[in-house]
Amino acid sequence: MIMETLKITRKENYALVQLSRGKANPVNHQMVKDLSATFKSLQEEAEMKGVILTGTPNFFSAGLDVVELYDYDEDQMRSFMIDFGAMHVQLSRFPKPMICAIPGYCPAGGTVIAITADYRIMNEDPKFSIGLNEMKVNVQITTNLIEAYTYWLGTSLANRYILEGKLFTPPEALKVNLVDEICPADEVMVRAELKLQEFLQADSDIFGYTKSKLRAKWHAGQELQGGSDLEQTLKVWWKPEIRAKIASLIASFKNKKK
Repeated sequence: MIMETLKITRKENYALVQLSRGKANPVNHQMVKDLSATFKSLQEEAEMKGVILTGTPNFFSAGLDVVELYDYDEDQMRSFMIDFGAMHVQLSRFPKPMICAIPGYCPAGGTVIAITADYRIMNEDPKFSIGLNEMKVNVQITTNLIEAYTYWLGTSLANRYILEGKLFTPPEALKVNLVDEICPADEVMVRAELKLQEFLQADSDIFGYTKSKLRAKWHAGQELQGGSDLEQTLKVWWKPEIRAKIASLIASFKNKKK
């Protein structure tokens, strides 16, 4: 299977899925489609017992590709938001063991993907960050992301940090259970493989059934077809003042590259 934004390596009994789109792996519509198709295929392949999802040196993903998304028309943006939300739900319901090996930056959209995993191992370097900082970047957060954050952090901390739009250093993320381990960069994949092999010792049906039961309340709170969340997100996205702020953010990105 060849994907435009991913590199997929099939090992003896698991798959390594690597986000691979430029330096920072920004999430665009093609990456969303590639992830959805890949995880659908891996769920159906009996010989693939689990997945490690990772990025490239220093980046899991820098988040949504706001530069590309800014130029989407209304139909394109609606389609992207529907597919992005559906991908998050799909990955959260993936029945096989899934480890996220985070080599670096993982804010916003990167976190949206990472929090669907069963276990997250992150590069310990404090210059890196992870978290749902949608409030800080003027993107409307959805019920599905609130449910996911609450599952891992608990209601009180999820409420506090979503409203603050807080990004965590790896040590901070470890303290609030947003990641499960931190370690030096050269150990991230090694530890991910060890953890996956630990999970693979369990009977696959027992693991899948148990995972589903553990996440039952999380899944029960998910909005599956867009609905009011989608309309709120799109309404905010097209507000002139929000468009102006996003344009200013994009300009700052371009100035940094000069």
